[in-house]
Amino acid sequence: MRVLATGGAGFIGSFLCERLIERGDDVVCLDNFNSYYDPRIKRLNIVTVSRHPNYRLVEGDILDKKLLQDLFKNTHFDAIVHLAARAGVRPSIQQPHLYQKVNVEGTLNLLEMSSQFQVSKFIFASSSSVYGKNSKVPFSEDDSVDCPISPYASTKRAGELLAYTYFYLYSISVTCLRFFTVYGPRQRPDMAIYTFTRLISEEKEIPFFGNGTSRRDYTYITDIVDGIENAIDRCKGYHIYNLGESQTIELKHLVRLLENALGKNAKIKSLPDQPGDVPVTYADIQKAKAELDFYPKVSIQKGIEKFIEWYVQESDSRV
Repeated sequence: MRVLATGGAGFIGSFLCERLIERGDDVVCLDNFNSYYDPRIKRLNIVTVSRHPNYRLVEGDILDKKLLQDLFKNTHFDAIVHLAARAGVRPSIQQPHLYQKVNVEGTLNLLEMSSQFQVSKFIFASSSSVYGKNSKVPFSEDDSVDCPISPYASTKRAGELLAYTYFYLYSISVTCLRFFTVYGPRQRPDMAIYTFTRLISEEKEIPFFGNGTSRRDYTYITDIVDGIENAIDRCKGYHIYNLGESQTIELKHLVRLLENALGKNAKIKSLPDQPGDVPVTYADIQKAKAELDFYPKVSIQKGIEKFIEWYVQESDSRV
């Protein structure tokens, strides 16, 4: 199988590309190495996989229609895993037009390529943020998602709807995966676990939004990649799945886990709740279990240990 992985040099994308190469697929990674965070981090993510003969890197933007036309004319893809996006709830409030352009228009461009060049499978990376302030927990795929509370969430819901339209019009099989707070080695440096780890290690204050009782369903990277891999293989028709650990942990408990793993105490800087943040995310994964054989294996306790081990090794290598 030949797979196009957009955003394939990022956190999730680089792990996915490695998995697909390991199992014998041909992989084309499309990434624009933008400056949302240091692009050198992405280049380090793909150092190993880029040496493989079945891997090809294309540096470019999903907004570049000519580049996409040329790519699809010259390469037939059996599946697209669309991970490329502007990420993050809080930055989307500051730059809503950019998020709309990249996340909605970029997704539309790829769906157009899929219809024009007969790509049969389209995997779309959505987000738990589409549930907004859902008061019913755990979140089910059947719940209403009509009230997103950030531009980022709105763009992800728009992507799901556009994908359905192309399934209906052109019979492209589409699977939308709603990720729940993915973490692990290589995660973006702006994400909470990475940020807290760095600041605790440096004995600096960590930003603590609200009273610490907000809860997240943290999902380890290898579990997410398991779900994506199975979604590629079973993509038929139009489906939406939650991919999460289906456990929640309070912010203050997360900080305690990091303190224990690092052997240092956190210095807390209490701040108000942030616009766009939700009080809880919690995945109902019964559908993913039944139809994708998705069974998370890494607990938050074990996952934090693995992340800290990686972080310490990376820090030592930079010294």
